[in-house]
Amino acid sequence: MRVLAASIAALTYAATSTTSAFTPSHLNGNAIRSQRSIAGSSATAITTLSSASSHDANPAIAELYKRRSRPEYIPGQISDPDYVRIFDTTLRDGEQSPGATLTSNEKLEIAHNLALLGVDIIEAGFPIASPDDFLGVKQIADQVGRKVFDDGYVPVIAGLSRANTKDIERAWDAVKGALRPRVHTFIATSDIHMKSKLNKTPDEVVEIAVKAVTFAKSLGCDDIEFSPEDAGRSDPEFLYRILGEVIVAGATTLNIPDTTGWNMPWEFGELIKKLRENVPGAENVVFSTHCQNDLGLATANSLAGALNGARQLECTINGIGERAGNASLEEIVMSLALKGGTHFSGGPGSGKLHTAINPVYITPTSKMVAEYTGMKCQPHKAIVGANAFQHESGIHQDGMIKDKSTYEIMTPESIGLMRGESQSGAGIVLGKHSGRNAVGTRLRELGYDLNMDKLNAVFKRFKEVAEKKKGGLDDDDLESLVSDQAGSVNELWRVTGLQTTTGLSGIPTATVKMMGPDALERYISATGTGPVDAVYKAIDQIMGVSVVLESYSMNSVNEGIEALASTRVVIVPTIDGPHDSAVMDAQTSQLREKKFSGSGSDTDIITSSARAYVSALNKLLTWKIRRMANEAEEADTTGTKGAVAVEGEPPSVVVS
Repeated sequence: MRVLAASIAALTYAATSTTSAFTPSHLNGNAIRSQRSIAGSSATAITTLSSASSHDANPAIAELYKRRSRPEYIPGQISDPDYVRIFDTTLRDGEQSPGATLTSNEKLEIAHNLALLGVDIIEAGFPIASPDDFLGVKQIADQVGRKVFDDGYVPVIAGLSRANTKDIERAWDAVKGALRPRVHTFIATSDIHMKSKLNKTPDEVVEIAVKAVTFAKSLGCDDIEFSPEDAGRSDPEFLYRILGEVIVAGATTLNIPDTTGWNMPWEFGELIKKLRENVPGAENVVFSTHCQNDLGLATANSLAGALNGARQLECTINGIGERAGNASLEEIVMSLALKGGTHFSGGPGSGKLHTAINPVYITPTSKMVAEYTGMKCQPHKAIVGANAFQHESGIHQDGMIKDKSTYEIMTPESIGLMRGESQSGAGIVLGKHSGRNAVGTRLRELGYDLNMDKLNAVFKRFKEVAEKKKGGLDDDDLESLVSDQAGSVNELWRVTGLQTTTGLSGIPTATVKMMGPDALERYISATGTGPVDAVYKAIDQIMGVSVVLESYSMNSVNEGIEALASTRVVIVPTIDGPHDSAVMDAQTSQLREKKFSGSGSDTDIITSSARAYVSALNKLLTWKIRRMANEAEEADTTGTKGAVAVEGEPPSVVVS
């Protein structure tokens, strides 16, 4: 199986602004430098694959690439009472979004980008869920969790576990290779969860929680996070009791989840305040928030928690997660960057809150997560939406031409979105005569930081589409091609030929030709209820799969008869079929079939549909191959990985 190596490179472009790229132009440099949330005076420039000199031409841009200073990491303590730790759970809670399945390699790439971003803690997954999940978390712990930056920063790597010994031991085995490992264990504490889900009394829940934390500590873990699930609907008096008990047992971080997004910001902020005042031993731990977005208040609730003393905020890139999602990392980080120094007085410390996030890496990380999960951001999504820095109203455009701070409270450059000349009316038109450099430059301006292999794959598809599409490709077309190629790292099969016939009186028929992992082409014809159905049935027969198409959607990337079609599908393997993919759900503890998504783009809607379907199937097959290999390795107790002696042959030693 071919695996393409991925590398994470820093953005290498410059902007033309002469003021800080972080804040509107009416703020002077002294005001900017005074905010620790923007830059630390002792920060060390990050070592990247690109030359640091590429940023020197513009001091404001160079400032953005500096590592932000942060206090020394100590479990359960933060020496600076104004410092807020950022806990990213994109790879765990974010992946629980329906259809947002990530491969191990994709998770590793995202984790590398999260380290560039500077998050304090990366929750890498739920190790007990499956062998693949375990190895994915372990891979991140062993690689990202051991990579020390020039300024001494290395992220904490956390693994989630339910409050039982089997889960906790599995989580510890997955993360212990990191320089800073953490086990995050949880149990529900609201009346409805204890009665309806756990069927436990409050006394039993307290006993389970204490035993869980005690066991984690006995394994050698000195960084233990405990979460009372559904704390937002739990009895505060019971929370005081159970949280006090787990502190005694060894918990260092107390995470307070608003699991159902039920609380108003003033309610949630008051809850954090009461817990800090009434939980025995509260001064010896860090309080954290984990807010769901069911009422659209996840970011507001998280910031209310920070106002009242929470010094760890849990969030995800693009706000993805269960149901309506989680608090959005980019919204929390930029809110604290712009308002943290002036609007958070009243809690512990001076009230000048700050993080150590490097916001210039927000856009590349957001784009990567959107591509790999197949979950695009809504255009008007705060900070990272396509329209976040677009201005169409004539009045707004007039103001932007005169002074950008009239309608922008931050610059796109500050989050890694380099506006470029194309955004000011002098952009180039990308067509069939455009070269790789022009395409690569525009992708960097759009926030895509692709290595050479990925750029070549996108450029190849660009040339194919540009030959068919008159008038050139716009930004939406280009972004759609990037998404189309996001699944190429899992490419076992690809469509090399496709022909369909359909009509009012005929039977829809498709002939599909595909190249397999053995480099042989196979073709077959099939009929269906429509041309897409016929194509999918032909693909199923060639690839030998049995899946259920759970979701199919198609959108026109732009307007006109020559517009690109962008297709996204979500598939689920047939239960008890040849590619069964049962994994354990972190919330319900029930087995569920893992879902796989795929995206495809083309000017032909049938080809677009075929590319999306094959992309999803390739993800399924890659996952299944890796799972079978893991199971075989676990079952091999001889250490020979299945090797057998050949009769009559002397033993030999192979050195690799």
